[in-house]
Amino acid sequence: MHKTLATAIAALMMTTTMAVAQSIVFVPEGSANTVLMVNAETGEAMKRITGLEAVHGLSGAPGVPYLVAGSYAETDREAIVELTQPEDVSDDEHAAHHAKPADKPIGPADAGISILSILDAASGEILRRIEVPGAVHHTAVSPDGRFAVATHPSGDGISVIDLTTFKLIAFVPTGSIPNYAAFGPDPSLVYVSNAGNGTISEVDLERGIVRRNMVTGSGPEHIVVDADKAVLYAADADAGKVLELSLNDGSVTRSFDIGGELHGLDLSDDRTTLFVAGRGEDKIATVALSTGAIAFAPLSPEPYHLINVPGTGTLYVSSRVEPKVWIVDEATLSAVGEFPVEGEAHQMTVISRDIDG
Repeated sequence: MHKTLATAIAALMMTTTMAVAQSIVFVPEGSANTVLMVNAETGEAMKRITGLEAVHGLSGAPGVPYLVAGSYAETDREAIVELTQPEDVSDDEHAAHHAKPADKPIGPADAGISILSILDAASGEILRRIEVPGAVHHTAVSPDGRFAVATHPSGDGISVIDLTTFKLIAFVPTGSIPNYAAFGPDPSLVYVSNAGNGTISEVDLERGIVRRNMVTGSGPEHIVVDADKAVLYAADADAGKVLELSLNDGSVTRSFDIGGELHGLDLSDDRTTLFVAGRGEDKIATVALSTGAIAFAPLSPEPYHLINVPGTGTLYVSSRVEPKVWIVDEATLSAVGEFPVEGEAHQMTVISRDIDG
């Protein structure tokens, strides 16, 4: 009886496909017009996605089947008509659609046009291309997968995309030179750093309005949010400081002096440590958030974008002046590996997907 049962179980295991989680880091390669897919655990290149002009902003969210890639280049209307034409629509129909007076562009009247691309998070396939008003710097995807936003530094606002319809539904003016966007506890609210006027805007995506502006140093750029604690960290880039804000009342609760020009930042898996890329002084820093203690390690040249890779104990850190990404051990802050990229590595994102195992 036991032998028969064991044989049946063995046969079942041999014939049953089990899903195994695999984490992938998507690396936008800027001037190379590509996105590199990398095995998060090994740093090995898996695939290169082409056809994404000047891709700088790239984001996703756990469990959301899409990535959103933004182009930092503007193009003309004729090129956009050709680029965004669906396969099942004729040339005449598509041209007529773009020529309709009812299709008045959303956003500033004098804005150029760039492309926001929707990618399949599992395969990297480009699913849709959406016209947005002006060059895109960074993007963000809401935790519930309903919204995506893109910052437009030259337009002083953000585009809002409905990911259920793949349509641009609003342009929200936020402030001078919006740089980065991040979601907090409420998936309908996004926080946008305005580098030109020293504020963080809280944007209500349901209403398409700025609910409040929080004064945050002189020039906040990259931001990251601890949603559980309702705390936001902002790199006051040129001032060489990271500021901690309470999202409950908008106050700056702490300031961490890192020194030099700052760029990327992220939180550890347990949200107890903040990692900072010190581009200006060729270093990376950690901030122990329980005590405020800061530690440094050299990393050269010019550490740029930075992302924590969940479950691996490593950071991926790109160089602004060399075509590579370092793999950095979070405990020692030492580079344990690196891999080459084409162009420049900008806003990286990590997605976990199920594979057959």
